[in-house]
Amino acid sequence: MLSTFIADFRIIFDRDPAARNWLEVLFCYPGLQALFFHRLCHWLHNIGIPFVPRFISQFSRFLTGIEIHPGAKIGKGVFIDHGMGVVIGETAIIGDYCLIYQGVTLGGTGKECGKRHPTLGENVVIGGGAKVLGNIQIGNNVRIGAGSVVLRDVPSDCTVVGIPGRIVYRSGVRVNPLEHGSLPDSEATAIRTLVDRIEMLEQQMQDLITQQSSPNTSKQLVCAGLNLSENPVTVGRSCRLEDQEIQEFFNGSGI
Repeated sequence: MLSTFIADFRIIFDRDPAARNWLEVLFCYPGLQALFFHRLCHWLHNIGIPFVPRFISQFSRFLTGIEIHPGAKIGKGVFIDHGMGVVIGETAIIGDYCLIYQGVTLGGTGKECGKRHPTLGENVVIGGGAKVLGNIQIGNNVRIGAGSVVLRDVPSDCTVVGIPGRIVYRSGVRVNPLEHGSLPDSEATAIRTLVDRIEMLEQQMQDLITQQSSPNTSKQLVCAGLNLSENPVTVGRSCRLEDQEIQEFFNGSGI
């Protein structure tokens, strides 16, 4: 237990630039304090002592704002940064050197018995507010973006973003666990692809109208639910999406 506590203590200096001295870390980091109480609770829980482990865990929750069930298994070198609102369920398993931010939930999805909480591999990073739910497996070196909801297994060396969480493969690439600014936005990418596709189809329609139009021809074309005349210029203008609204969306937060 002593070696594990030392690993928990040292990892803070590696991953938090605000950690300046050992006294500050020891007394002012609720994540470290919560892990200390939990390791005591977990030992008492494993030897079969009733009530006391849960009481200590509730006392720790009152002090730190971090709720960890005594039955959860947590490896060494785990860092719960800030940690307010973190909830870790009874059958959760957390591998070595994981990084967990505030508001994270490692929870279940029902009242089933047995293993019902997630299993995290080593060096997993879970962003603030993310929810990892159910008896699922999260591989090594996985990053889960802030606010994501993960409901399915995730292989190693991947990044997960969105609701529900979508996997972006990054196998073979070593990722800085503090590099939150480089998380991909899969939804924005999909929307951009659809917009590009629509614009390409509009251009093809424009070309067809230009080829088929003549002074003696009068047609009514329908594009995006609008009745359009045979004038190619009018067709082009009417069929285009609202460029300003799309650009504002692309320039928005997360895009």
